[in-house]
Amino acid sequence: MHGVPLVVDQLTGLFGSNVVVNGFIGGVVIAGLNLLGASLVFVWRDPSERALDAALGFAAGVMLAAAFTSLIIPGIETYSNGDPLPVLVGVALGALFLDRSDVLVPHAHYLLSGRRRTDAANPSDDLPIDDDRLSGVVLFILAITLHNMPEGLAVGVGFGSGDPATAIPLMLAIGIQNIPEGLAVSVAAINAGLDRRFYAAVAGIRSGIVEIPLAVLGAYAVATVSALLPYAMGFAAGAMLFVISDEIVPETHTRGYERVATLGTLAGVIVMLYLDISLG
Repeated sequence: MHGVPLVVDQLTGLFGSNVVVNGFIGGVVIAGLNLLGASLVFVWRDPSERALDAALGFAAGVMLAAAFTSLIIPGIETYSNGDPLPVLVGVALGALFLDRSDVLVPHAHYLLSGRRRTDAANPSDDLPIDDDRLSGVVLFILAITLHNMPEGLAVGVGFGSGDPATAIPLMLAIGIQNIPEGLAVSVAAINAGLDRRFYAAVAGIRSGIVEIPLAVLGAYAVATVSALLPYAMGFAAGAMLFVISDEIVPETHTRGYERVATLGTLAGVIVMLYLDISLG
């Protein structure tokens, strides 16, 4: 129960109390954990579909709990004086934004389910790039980049609220779920024949380019115009809930590992609730 004061004191001691600076640090943390997940392919060279489904289910559980405990509920109770309307409007706008984004950038779900192609003579090496699959993986990476946008925004909004008790668990939750997400996208890229080292670098740049500036923007916007805060919290939550329902759950329920994905989701919810209570 005493976690937040200690973490807040450390954060303030290192970076000061400026919410925009802290939003930037939060963006760096979640982008770094995305890179960590993408880099796991160096040591976990060919994760099974079962393991990926469990990991993505865990990510969904963390996001699901965080959307309510760190965004929707605080947005209603603390930042809109108990009026749910601003937050619910934000939820609808966030879901609509992701829905329209998906229309503009079609997804390539099969990339996650395809097994990595290897050369029988040299199974440790990736084969040359498959142009058809590469075009799909580019769309997939663009889609994942769009999905990283509300995550960066959510962290920025959390810090911009001036409430570290909300921002820190949310940053940790999004960072934790970024690890299996980064791994899954790396596997998709390798399935298309991209080099492991190349994609690990691309993953870090991709997530950083999107999540860090949006974290800064979110913190600055709500700190400058406080009336935006409940709408912004709802927007980030709605976008995250859309990703869970439209992308992660269907993806983890198509290869026969629904039970392990569901158990992963429950584990993610438990971890996030523990973080929220112990740090909140």
